[in-house]
Amino acid sequence: MPDPTVPPVPPTPPVPLDALLARADLGLRRIAGPADPAAVVHWAHTSEMADPYPYLLGGELLLSAGVHIPDGAGAGYFDAYVSRIVAAGGAALGFGVAPVHDTVPGALAEACEMHGLPLLEVPPRTTFSAVARALWQLMAQARTAELRRVTEAQQSLATAAARPDPVPSVLQQLARRLGGRAVLYGPEGTEIAGAGADPGEGTRAALAKLAEVVRPSTREPSDARPSSASDTVAGVRLVAHALGNGEGFVLGTAAPQRDAGDHTIASVAAVLLSLLTGERHSGSGAGRSSALVRLLLGAAPAEVAPLLGGDRWRVVHGRPDGRAAPDPVAASALGAALGSALVDVAGGVVRVLVPGGRTVDRVPGWTLGVSAAAAPPDWPAADTQAARALARARATRTPVLRHGDRPALADLVPPHDADAHARALLAPMERSPALVDTLRTWLSLHGSWDRTAVALDVHRNTVRQRIARCGALLEADLDDPDVRMELWFALRRT
Repeated sequence: MPDPTVPPVPPTPPVPLDALLARADLGLRRIAGPADPAAVVHWAHTSEMADPYPYLLGGELLLSAGVHIPDGAGAGYFDAYVSRIVAAGGAALGFGVAPVHDTVPGALAEACEMHGLPLLEVPPRTTFSAVARALWQLMAQARTAELRRVTEAQQSLATAAARPDPVPSVLQQLARRLGGRAVLYGPEGTEIAGAGADPGEGTRAALAKLAEVVRPSTREPSDARPSSASDTVAGVRLVAHALGNGEGFVLGTAAPQRDAGDHTIASVAAVLLSLLTGERHSGSGAGRSSALVRLLLGAAPAEVAPLLGGDRWRVVHGRPDGRAAPDPVAASALGAALGSALVDVAGGVVRVLVPGGRTVDRVPGWTLGVSAAAAPPDWPAADTQAARALARARATRTPVLRHGDRPALADLVPPHDADAHARALLAPMERSPALVDTLRTWLSLHGSWDRTAVALDVHRNTVRQRIARCGALLEADLDDPDVRMELWFALRRT
């Protein structure tokens, strides 16, 4: 199964060649080659080389004005030219009839017809850059439509996972989105649940056999088998995903076609089913439900913690790299990567409760702040530790930053005296939380204006103005290391 923490963005889909031909503003005309509705173009490339093979990657609409054609070129020249384009995987050839040639050479049309390469006539009024621009526009439209389809599918899958019958609901949504069949296989290989049209006995058997390819075995290392596998049987695309809970559950899909976003949609469903099957198999879901009910009815966190599986927990704050806000699916994926289903999304940050004895490693695509292991009475303080660690991690571009849990010099001062000193020292700023947060962040980042601006999502000039205001209110020289040390001591008590 693909890494569930990677942002689910499908690749840019190719453009049907017929869509480009339908653009009236271009005036393109197919004059040779097959009229295949399934023919697609991935990009455009202009070349006047007699042998364009070394410069093609495959899937291109090759544009040429025929500058490379020598005088008196015969059928042999055009046959060699077209065969090299086909060998490189070119999707089509666009020939401009100006300014070198008045018409498309007949020998070129015959060679394209023989080799099965679509040949398009580009009229004199249409520039090659206009053709390329139209292709990029069509690709952008297709990508937007595909992203919208994937987003809608993610939302429907997440909604289905919240229903009273989550597993059948997720499978039903997945089958509808893929236009095929979705099946959940148990650890013993039996079909637990399924949804969608029956693809036939032969396809069913092939899908069940493919599921065995990815199912983990107790006799093999955990990474001995692939996490996903695919096959095609009678024109039906089969895909099997090993679910990430390690219990032997497998998701299988059978669909008549494979669009660019289908892999992303199936991966999201696999993440959700990993969480759902993990909860049902281990019974941890019932424990969390009991814990929530008891908290709502007035029980103390210390009494509830054992139901969650331990007494000491770490709080992890995470933000996805980039500017996109995390959605419930991305949050669940992060929880799965950290091995916990205790996930909350608020204010653009995902919070995860992780057992204190578990190591929190880097998760690709995420920036994490990790608290020290804490008992239930100290969970609010741990939440604050994780928030501050995340702010520093983002400012320093560190994938994971952990709050230090070793004893500090501040522990030598009685807490009551330390709190009283902190309140007195910071009293001039008590009515301005923004100044306090800015000063705390600025000191934690060693006075870096740029990193503080990144951590607080403000302009660096705003940071300078706030720090100057702090110095004026406190009547202190913030360049003095002794002053900074004393302020840091006080800020850690607030």
